[in-house]
Amino acid sequence: MRNNWTRAEIADLFGLPFTELVFRAAEVHRSNHAAGEVQLCTLLSIKTGGCPEDCGYCSQSAHADTGLKAEKLMDADAVISAAREAKAHGSQRFCMGAAWRSPKDKDIPALCAMVREVKGMGLETCMTLGMLTGDQAQALADAGLDYYNHNIDTSPEYYGAIITTRTFQDRLDTLEEVRKAGMAVCCGGIVGMGESREDRVGFLHALATLPRHPESVPVNALVPVKGTVLGDMWGEERPIDDIEFVRTVAVARITMPRSMVRLSAGRESMSESTQALCFLAGANSIFTGDRLLTTPNAGDDADAALFAKLGLKALAGDEPMRADSPSPRRGEGWGEGALRSSEPSNAEHPHPTLSLQGEGFRAAE
Repeated sequence: MRNNWTRAEIADLFGLPFTELVFRAAEVHRSNHAAGEVQLCTLLSIKTGGCPEDCGYCSQSAHADTGLKAEKLMDADAVISAAREAKAHGSQRFCMGAAWRSPKDKDIPALCAMVREVKGMGLETCMTLGMLTGDQAQALADAGLDYYNHNIDTSPEYYGAIITTRTFQDRLDTLEEVRKAGMAVCCGGIVGMGESREDRVGFLHALATLPRHPESVPVNALVPVKGTVLGDMWGEERPIDDIEFVRTVAVARITMPRSMVRLSAGRESMSESTQALCFLAGANSIFTGDRLLTTPNAGDDADAALFAKLGLKALAGDEPMRADSPSPRRGEGWGEGALRSSEPSNAEHPHPTLSLQGEGFRAAE
C-alpha cells in the first residue's frame, strides 16, 4: 500500500471525468474487497453532551444552543442491551462514543468492562472518547478494544476554521498512542463544512500518507444542526453536492485500497441513487439504526430495502487490513516523530475563520 501520495496526484484523481474516477475506484475495490458486501456497524452515544471543545459542527457542545442536555456515562447494562440488539440486527461492529475532550482515568475501568462484555458477544468493538494518554490507550487495548476512532475532521489548513480548542497535531498524537497500544485505527472526517476541493485533497492526503492507513475511514457529510455554528450558517442548504461527495469516496478508495471506507453521517438525506454510487465507488461500510449519536440515520428497514434493491449483503468475513497483518506490536507505534503535521493546524489559510462558541464531539464516527 502506498503512503507516499502527493497532493498533486490526489488532485488529479479528483479532476478525472466522473465516470472514469468511479470506474477506477470500482476496479481498486474489487481487487481488494469482496464485491457486493457491506459491513454493518452500530454507533451508540454512551455519554451525551457537555463536551468543552468548540468544533463548529457539533450538537454536543457545552455552548451550542441545541437544547441538548449533558448526561452522565451510561450504565453498563444499558450499553450491553444495546449491543445485543445491534448484533440481532446484523451488526458486525459495535461503536461506543462519549462526548469528552478526553476520558478521566476514573472512567477507564467502566469503559474497559463495557469493552469486555461487548467483545464477549462476538462483536468487534470500537470506542471514540476524545484524546487518550498512552496509559489509557493501553488499558483499553488490554481490555480487548479492537478499534479506536479519532477523526482528523478536515485538512490541516482548514482545521483552524472549524476547531480552535484542539490542534491537528493533538489528533495525530492520539493516533500514535492508539497504534502504540496495538489497536486498529478508525479515522476519517467530515465534508461539506464549507471547505474547498483543495481542502478535501488535503484531508485525504493526510490520511493516505500516514505510516499505516487507517483500517477504517469514515466519510461523513455534514448534518447541519440548528444551534451549532455550521448548522446556523448552512440551515437547510446542502453544503456539498452529491457528485462531489461520491468523488471524495472514490478518491478515498483509490488512495487507501485496503481500508474499509464507511458511508457515515448524512446518509439519511441521500437518495438511493447517491448511496448506490457511493457503494460502486468503494464505500463498503455503513452505520445501521435510526440514530448516529444525536443525529438521524436511515434506519434498519430502509437499509434492508436498499440492500435488497441493490443486491448487497452484509459482510461476514474479516476486513482485509486486519486479516492481512496486525497493527504494530504494542509499544512500537510509528516511530519517533512519524506523525508530525506538515503545517500548523491554525496557520493562515484562504478560508474565513468561523465564530466558534461551542465544543465538539465528532458528528459521527
